[in-house]
Amino acid sequence: MTSDPQQLFPGKQFISTVLAALETKTTMSGELARRYLQRAGMAGMIIGVLFAANFAVVAAFDAVPAGDATLRPLGRLLGAVTFGWALVFIYYSKSELLTSNMMIVSIGAYYRRTSWFKAVRLLGLCYLGNFLGGLLVAVALRFSTITDGPAHAEMEAAVAHKLEFVTSGATGWTDLFLRAVLCNFLINLAMLLVYNGLVKDDLMKSLIMIVAVFLFAFLGLEHSVANTILFTVVGLEDGLDVGAAGANVGIALLGNFLGGGVLIGFYYAYVNDDAGYRPRTR
Repeated sequence: MTSDPQQLFPGKQFISTVLAALETKTTMSGELARRYLQRAGMAGMIIGVLFAANFAVVAAFDAVPAGDATLRPLGRLLGAVTFGWALVFIYYSKSELLTSNMMIVSIGAYYRRTSWFKAVRLLGLCYLGNFLGGLLVAVALRFSTITDGPAHAEMEAAVAHKLEFVTSGATGWTDLFLRAVLCNFLINLAMLLVYNGLVKDDLMKSLIMIVAVFLFAFLGLEHSVANTILFTVVGLEDGLDVGAAGANVGIALLGNFLGGGVLIGFYYAYVNDDAGYRPRTR
């Protein structure tokens, strides 16, 4: 009797898909760095627009009285659903998002398909592009009336809350870090399901990505790129404690890498590694 490696290592297609994607990304971030930067910029723009829409939806529902209460909970729900489309737009526009690339470079490093130097270069260029795309949206919002009034007030409140994680000391740092871990765990769990070949239908892939981002937005989890763009939007209008914002992003980056790069990337790379496996016969 021979054990079937396909049953023992059912995620091999996922690994091969990720490694193929890594090869393309590594080439682009090296030989075609400018174009890779543009693809990352598009992801930043998508996040900027849809994150702003999330706050606008919350503000719109919060302004509607419902007896002695408001419709704020419904606004938070629908705002998170709106933002949930961000990952779908990024995936199908072939844009480049830092947090999902954390999983990809980790798997590549495990299988020695890339060096850590190239991996860090790829992630660094991706983050720069995400920031520049978000900056473009931030400038557009600064010199327009798109998010004036209640929507901007919602953004200001969100920034104050995020900076409070940093200023409140070790307890806040831990809270921020764990929220960042769970955030990118969800994002890359969605990408695992999209890449593994078991989900064929584009509608189902879209729903998976929407639910993952919805959960992180509704639960108030911490995404390093979304935070960077939010800080940029509010900072251009009102000014910002750059040190506290930088600390927030730094902690979020570490948590995001643990959630996506380690808990998804390294974990699934290891459990699907059949190197040295010899099936028993009897």
